[in-house]
Amino acid sequence: PGFYDPDEYDLAGFAVGIVEKSKILDNNNVKAGDLIIALPSSGVHSNGFSLVRKILKLDDINSAEKVLFKYEEDFGKTLGEELLTPTKIYVRPVLDLINNNINIKSIAHITGGGFFENIPRSLNDKVSAKIFKDKIKILNIFKYLMREGDIDLMQMFNIFNMGVGMTLIISQDEADNALKILNKNQIDAYIIGEITDNADNLLDKINIV
Repeated sequence: PGFYDPDEYDLAGFAVGIVEKSKILDNNNVKAGDLIIALPSSGVHSNGFSLVRKILKLDDINSAEKVLFKYEEDFGKTLGEELLTPTKIYVRPVLDLINNNINIKSIAHITGGGFFENIPRSLNDKVSAKIFKDKIKILNIFKYLMREGDIDLMQMFNIFNMGVGMTLIISQDEADNALKILNKNQIDAYIIGEITDNADNLLDKINIV
């Protein structure tokens, strides 16, 4: 909204991957006690920009120029440069974990819908996810958008990645080794939560505390 003129559309490229059926990750293996590892994002990535444009009033070209070309101490660059930070891709570090026999039980890519829509997809019906918000390394860009847009924190978690581009679910006994391998791949990964029982089959599969 506010970007395309009427009857205009965007033709985007895409890639299709294939995996042996025997190697497909099965979230039925996720169980209470497993840990949730965060792979940091590089910024807003490619989701939530409709709200970003609304918060920053980017539909007004005069306002947009003033906002986007202003140097921001929080980022060490202009806001426009910060918003254009390329999306971090996690293929190689995740494959390195697999090649080192780390049993990744499930993965969630934190895209549109933030934490609340994406993490539950990596769970089975018997478990829920508990996320410790104080553990999350929220990037300055999200603090800026939350302040400028006067947006509630939980709403932010339902829209943006908040500094977490991907989550991995791994058993406790493999977590330390997984973190070491990710660090070798220049990924400053860290634990943000744990898997808990969902004995009551609650619809709310994620709890941010």
